Amino acid sequence: MIKAVLFDLDGTLLNRDASVRRFIDLQYDRFEHLLDSITKKEYIERFLQLDNRGYVWKDKVYQQMIKEFEIIGISWEELLQDYISEFKYSCIPFPHLIEMLEELKTRNIAIGMITNGRGQFQMDNIQALGIEKYFDSILVSEWEGMKKPNPNIFLKALQDLEVNPEESLFIGDHPENDVIAATAVGMKGVWKKDKHWKHATTEYTIDDLLEILHFL
Repeated sequence: MIKAVLFDLDGTLLNRDASVRRFIDLQYDRFEHLLDSITKKEYIERFLQLDNRGYVWKDKVYQQMIKEFEIIGISWEELLQDYISEFKYSCIPFPHLIEMLEELKTRNIAIGMITNGRGQFQMDNIQALGIEKYFDSILVSEWEGMKKPNPNIFLKALQDLEVNPEESLFIGDHPENDVIAATAVGMKGVWKKDKHWKHATTEYTIDDLLEILHFL
């Protein structure tokens, strides 16, 4: 019997691809008068390339962009601070997020989250989605001093929720860091399909968040 469902954040609950595109488009508009050496299209496309779907922290991204495009009107530190303070306003959820969480609560399922990333930045995004209140445990790698796929971060979440691994699901978009890592500690790992991982092979998959209910 499933007693707890745990989630990754980026690419699972938060549509990070769409959110980043919205943010970087708006950032260019905010600083267009200082970015005359680069077009909006160039700015967006190069940011997305360097960002590598969030696996490169933005200090490196902005330093590289300042260097490549010889931007002199604004510093990489100012662009980074804008990212930290403004990204939350561009957060876009995947469809049926609230509906799914509400249904889990109705069924008295414990809900947890394990996300890699910067602590306050991730919490800002969680709050922007309006979902913090649904979670009984939220672990962010920076604050925990460990990150997925480290098995200890999964075990810490299970301990917080007071459930055994075999009584829990973990849903994430990364086949290794989420699904395989959760399975390795005895949880049922469920892959939320992601076009960026075309060769992923996992036993349990979903396309839509509401499909999670089929596993309960």
